[in-house]
Amino acid sequence: MNHTRSKRARTPGRPGRTLLYGLSLALALPLIGLSATVARAATDYQAENAVISQGAVATNHAGYTGTGFVDYTNVKGSYVEFTVSAAAAGTSSLTFRYANGTAVDRPMDISVSGTVVASGVSFPATADWDTWVTKSVDVRLAAGSNKIRATATTDNGGPNLDRISVGAAPDTQAPSRPGRPACSAITENGLTLTWGASTDNVGVAAYDIYEHGNKLTETDGSSTSRVLTGLSPDTTYDLTVIGRDAAGNASPASPAVDCTTAKSTDTTPPTRPGTLKVGEVTANSAELSWGAATDDRGVVAYDIRSGTAVYKTVTGTAASLTGLACASPYALNVVARDAAGNVSEASNTVDLTTKACATDGGVPSSIATVSSGWTIPWGAYWMPDGLSALVTERDDFRVWKVTKDGTKTQVGTVPNAVTTDGEGGLMGVAVDPDWAANHYVYFMHTASEGNRVVRMTYNGSSLTGYTVLLQGIKKNRYHNGGRLAFGPDGYLYVSTGEAQTPDLAQDKNSLNGKILRMTTDGRAAPGNPFGNYVYSYGHRNPQGLAFDRNGRLWEAEFGNSSKDELNLIKPGGNYGWPTCEGACDVSGMTNPKKTWNVSEASPSAIAIVRNVVYMASLRGERLWRIPINGDTENVGTATAYYVGTYGRLRTVVKVPGADQLWLSTTNADNNGGEADGADKIFRVSID
Repeated sequence: MNHTRSKRARTPGRPGRTLLYGLSLALALPLIGLSATVARAATDYQAENAVISQGAVATNHAGYTGTGFVDYTNVKGSYVEFTVSAAAAGTSSLTFRYANGTAVDRPMDISVSGTVVASGVSFPATADWDTWVTKSVDVRLAAGSNKIRATATTDNGGPNLDRISVGAAPDTQAPSRPGRPACSAITENGLTLTWGASTDNVGVAAYDIYEHGNKLTETDGSSTSRVLTGLSPDTTYDLTVIGRDAAGNASPASPAVDCTTAKSTDTTPPTRPGTLKVGEVTANSAELSWGAATDDRGVVAYDIRSGTAVYKTVTGTAASLTGLACASPYALNVVARDAAGNVSEASNTVDLTTKACATDGGVPSSIATVSSGWTIPWGAYWMPDGLSALVTERDDFRVWKVTKDGTKTQVGTVPNAVTTDGEGGLMGVAVDPDWAANHYVYFMHTASEGNRVVRMTYNGSSLTGYTVLLQGIKKNRYHNGGRLAFGPDGYLYVSTGEAQTPDLAQDKNSLNGKILRMTTDGRAAPGNPFGNYVYSYGHRNPQGLAFDRNGRLWEAEFGNSSKDELNLIKPGGNYGWPTCEGACDVSGMTNPKKTWNVSEASPSAIAIVRNVVYMASLRGERLWRIPINGDTENVGTATAYYVGTYGRLRTVVKVPGADQLWLSTTNADNNGGEADGADKIFRVSID
């Protein structure tokens, strides 16, 4: 197997440990401002004032504009024709405001001055006849007068049509890929990054600089260099650049460059911290305090550890250590660090045992290896009979059948899959609830043009066929989402990242930065809140989806540099990105149910057992347990298991018919730094 894998920011002797917390706060900029979409003036034309054939002006539903709307007669060929004026020839955007309170699509042909320019444009179901949504189509208009006709193509007729808006077509062309970056003027805590300029049809407004999936800073589009400060000495940073225009279109990520800062001249570690003492201990926390360490240049942080596994990092000399497992023994120590990365001798070790567990859903009691020899196992989904699961490998595009005893057999590969040298490739898998009858399975993978949801046939031993159900999901090196899950309603739920283009998360007409809900033949599911595929929006890079005992959808997603999130997803909900990361006080945006510092989580998959959410964490290298408080919308105290024991934890799924989980690692990925075949799948029992 040949893999091109870049390595994550690291210091010698600590492979795979990201050091983004070493960056100065000046680099952790909010992802708002330059990327705001440019507003374009549009002219509205009311449907009731247009020429109507086999339809009537109606007012019997709420929410329309003007004096009414057009109720198409339920016949093929019924139409509404608008006369619109264009100052000059060129491409314009037509936005139809419509409602469709039935369960069936009502497609229409769109013609301009007698020529059909868009055939069978979908106008899917809305929540009801009082719910109005928009559908946009780009067409070319002649200078002067144009006749725009929307004609029903089925016997169901068209939707209720309120108006059309005609404006300049949006700028959808992304800048070209920036040239390969290079580093110069390297010091122990900074460097100058330069790159080749992007080009754009309108103009490059900004460049975003990323270290792996985390945005560090940005610079004006007229500049192709940036001084990075606040870096850690003797550390390799994997850097890429993305060009962005004023409309928010983002380029593909530049080629990556690995830049290593100089070794520090400071080789003196801090002194050993003073005596570590234990205060109050509860079932899930312990109060700790210790004496200050000293350093010739200054102590920057203290790590609270169990052995060498870091549980928490603080700047003071006292901390409330939360997230501890109940009824469990801990041996804790503290070390001090300076800006050069020198680590002190460990403090004294204190022993404590947390108090008894509450009876709110059981806790992990044992863990055992099910299967080994994996290379980035990404998705896992159990077959309906509960005897085996399908597991995907991200970078090799292979699909495996794994039985409960760990026997694995390759059943095929997914065609047309490509890597992004980052987080893209073969990702999620889901099995049709009616698999026994149709033998369908579903995958999300990166392809040449973007990310796709596809369907294949699996007969129990091999994969055949390949049908694209949904494409047009933008890709980038990072932030591709990728999780698939079937809901109790029988529809397929899909998590998509914002492809390192934050504005897409707030665009309800974009497939990126969303939870999508679709039928098994690739259509938007009936009743979706905006009349398209979008179920919820405002997501950065969601990779965890699971349904609780009440059929509610929970989701976990990566933050940038501040907070990771666990969300309860509701149709039409706006979950804040990029306006907010973590809790948000902006009207109309939904707060997460739980947040974590990114160093303690970086969540991928989630699973629910006995009304408890289990969340696999990559950078945090731990399994989080988050109990749902009964049937409320709130969660209880989060506790962590296996901290630093098994490395980066990617996928967690419930084992059918048992209070057990399967838990996989991805230490062989471009962040973990281990060799191919190093990953494992574990079985976790819940008592």
